Amino acid sequence: MLLLFEYVVVAALVVYLSIKASEYIDMLDKTTDLSGAFLGGVLLSAVTSLPELFTSISATVLLNKPSLCIGNILGSNLFNVAILALLGIVAIRGFRRAAVAKGNIAVTCFVLLIYGTLILNWFNILDFEIATLNVATFVIVILYLFGVRYLAGDNGEKCDCEDKTIGLTTKRIAARFAAVSVGIISLSIMMTYITDDIAVEYNIGMGLAGAIFLGVATSLPEVSSTIALFRMKNYNVAVGNIIGSNLFNFVVLCIADLLCFRGNVYDYSDPKVENLLVFGCVATLAMLPALRSKNCAVKVVCLAAAVACYAAFLLLD
Repeated sequence: MLLLFEYVVVAALVVYLSIKASEYIDMLDKTTDLSGAFLGGVLLSAVTSLPELFTSISATVLLNKPSLCIGNILGSNLFNVAILALLGIVAIRGFRRAAVAKGNIAVTCFVLLIYGTLILNWFNILDFEIATLNVATFVIVILYLFGVRYLAGDNGEKCDCEDKTIGLTTKRIAARFAAVSVGIISLSIMMTYITDDIAVEYNIGMGLAGAIFLGVATSLPEVSSTIALFRMKNYNVAVGNIIGSNLFNFVVLCIADLLCFRGNVYDYSDPKVENLLVFGCVATLAMLPALRSKNCAVKVVCLAAAVACYAAFLLLD
């Protein structure tokens, strides 16, 4: 029980810091010329994905459990999409009218291409090494760079939410955002070890532990910040945060592959990891028409399909 209590306490602190991070990003969206797609898809998503980065590196390098790493990444991505879809359904009146930047749509396509790369890797089609690195790593990095370049050049519409007086300068906002990021990093490292102890204590498979305990916990920054952005009606940055985080999460696999000298990061030996890969791909595919269409019925059906993918993963033995 003590381990579970520690898990809840650390998770609560992550939620608090993530909400603060979203508030600072919203301020930057209103006080700078940077596009919402870039702020959400690159800056905020990179910070809210720091838990995945540090927990995955710890799981791979320090704990030598690559299945925990890939379960963490795929579990986080599926959970992120399910939360975005669920929030979209709850706030459908505002979300259906939201102007989602083209950059966010393009990044969703890049995420789908990475899922396709991993599926080919799973079937041993793209499963060979170049200078000790899996070829999938090179493909993922290239797709990520294209995605970031697309977001950086996106001049999407600014947030049309209510304007509020901001009593901080841009430098102070950036400094506070950086401080919050350091806090999220520290807590994410703690989360790795707590999850590993829980998996051992309760005899839970590493793939399942990575998907549920570690995957959900490290997704708390994305979830908390996205909920806060939905409340601010800043839907474009909220979408960019989730989609950009999922894109960045795949790069974490590449970093883990670079640092892993014992075992294979692209480890599909746990059936739960295979399920995460399939359901994650389907859920992301369902998000494309949900983000592009202005038809309320189409949006709801596609969003519901994404939520159903996560529910199916949890229910499937």
